[in-house]
Amino acid sequence: MNKQLGVGLSALALAAALAGCGGNPGTTSPTTGTPPTSATAPAPGVSTTPAADVELRTATSAAGPIVVDSDGKSIYFFTKDVKDSGTSACKDACAAAWPAVTTTSDSPAAEGITGTVGTISTAAGKKQITINGMPVYYYAKDGGAGDILGQGVNDSWYLVSPTGEMLKSAPGGY
Repeated sequence: MNKQLGVGLSALALAAALAGCGGNPGTTSPTTGTPPTSATAPAPGVSTTPAADVELRTATSAAGPIVVDSDGKSIYFFTKDVKDSGTSACKDACAAAWPAVTTTSDSPAAEGITGTVGTISTAAGKKQITINGMPVYYYAKDGGAGDILGQGVNDSWYLVSPTGEMLKSAPGGY
C-alpha cells in the first residue's frame, strides 16, 4: 500500500511539474525549438518579454551588475549629458567613438532594469534609448559581449547599473 501511494504521489508531482511547462515564458516552444531562458519565475518588476524581443538586460561584469544590449554589449553614460534634456552632448567625432544605443520602439523592452527606460530623438531622426532620462551609448573599442573598455575613459564615460545609476567605481585590473 505504501509503495502504491509513493508511486501515485510521484506521478502527481511529475504531472504538476509538466503542467507548469505548458507554454509559459522561459519554456521550450515545440514549434521553434527555442531553449528555455529561465527555470524560475521572474522577480517582481522584472519583464517577462521573450529574450528575442528584449533590447536591454543586465549582466555581471568586473565593475558589478551592468546594463547590456540583447547581444551582451556594454552600455555607457556620458557625464556631459544633462538628465531629461532630451538631447545628447555627444556629437561628430564623439558619436563615432561612442555610438548611440538606438531602437525602433517607442517603449524599448528591458529585462532586469529598474531604472526608467525611454527614448529621445537623435539629430539623424533615430530613437536613442535613455535610462533615467540620460542617453546611453556603446564604446566603439568594445569588441563584443563582456567588454567594458570604455569604463572611466576621460573620466567622462561610465557603465550603467540596472537601477539607472552611473557606475563610477573602477573595475579591478582596468
